[in-house]
Amino acid sequence: MPPNPPCRNATIVGDGQMGIVLALVLETGGVPVTIWGRSAEHVAALQRDRMSQRHLPGIRIPESINITSDEREALSGAELIVCAVPTQFIRPVFERVASHIPSGVGIVSASKGVENNTLLRPTEVIADVVGNASEHAYAALCGPTIAEELTHHLPATMVAASESQDFAVLVQTLFTAPWMRIYTLTDLLGVELAGATKNVIAIAAGIVDGLELGYNAKSALLSRGLAEITRLGVAMGASAETFFGIAGVGDLATTCFSPVGRNRSCGEALGRGRTLDEYLHSTQSVVEGVATTRSVMALARAQRIEMPITAAVHAVLFEGLAPRQAIARLMEREPKPERIG
Repeated sequence: MPPNPPCRNATIVGDGQMGIVLALVLETGGVPVTIWGRSAEHVAALQRDRMSQRHLPGIRIPESINITSDEREALSGAELIVCAVPTQFIRPVFERVASHIPSGVGIVSASKGVENNTLLRPTEVIADVVGNASEHAYAALCGPTIAEELTHHLPATMVAASESQDFAVLVQTLFTAPWMRIYTLTDLLGVELAGATKNVIAIAAGIVDGLELGYNAKSALLSRGLAEITRLGVAMGASAETFFGIAGVGDLATTCFSPVGRNRSCGEALGRGRTLDEYLHSTQSVVEGVATTRSVMALARAQRIEMPITAAVHAVLFEGLAPRQAIARLMEREPKPERIG
């Protein structure tokens, strides 16, 4: 444990799977950590069992990590705040805690998505709620990170992206662990877009799995999916290189191939004939890609760019198109030269 960690008090807003995992990483580096959860009942269970039976069964939360549902207690004296809340819930959660956020504290988002209606990215939603955006440095922490693998200290990489290079380096320092390598990037826009859009492509990848269309089809889907999310990112001002890095193709591949990925699993269920409502009612997990698909389609329309895979996923989720018909539409598109971005 470092004698003088660069952060004396970090608060994780969100007591789900990723919130707990990131708290464990910080605790390993000697950073005092508090996990805040909005449900007093769930927090009480975590305090009692020191374990999340729903999110990470068998993984013990050390006594050194404070767990509370009291926002004043959680945020008092915080020198770093980490948002680990599903994107569509960020606004109401931060409206609840905003008045307790210390002035000037740095805020890191580990959320992946785009808010419906406003089309804001996670750090933009937080800034919109907290206000005085210039007082806070913002970063996104993103990458191919299956939570269960991290709890077993299997090697992983993430990107700490911030428009403030100094803050990106601080986040890099805090989250580096023997099994976790952190890179820095200043393309906050690109990293957040990559984290959001890969969940949409993962639903499509799951549909391919559910229809048993094979690895050729799935690899084609990933490569063309990468092309269209890069196209969106570049149109919005992000760097194309970001989408070919850890937060882009790295996270995309993991999400599309991991058997435990929530978005891929949702797509697979749809490919096997289940309805979206049936699947969502059967899972306790938030499938971020469902809501994000609406937002990404709205962004594509605003930027006047083609995103055929995203459009096909949208049609399956919200327009009643059968998954097999969606694949047929993609295969019947007019032949053209390959183009990336």
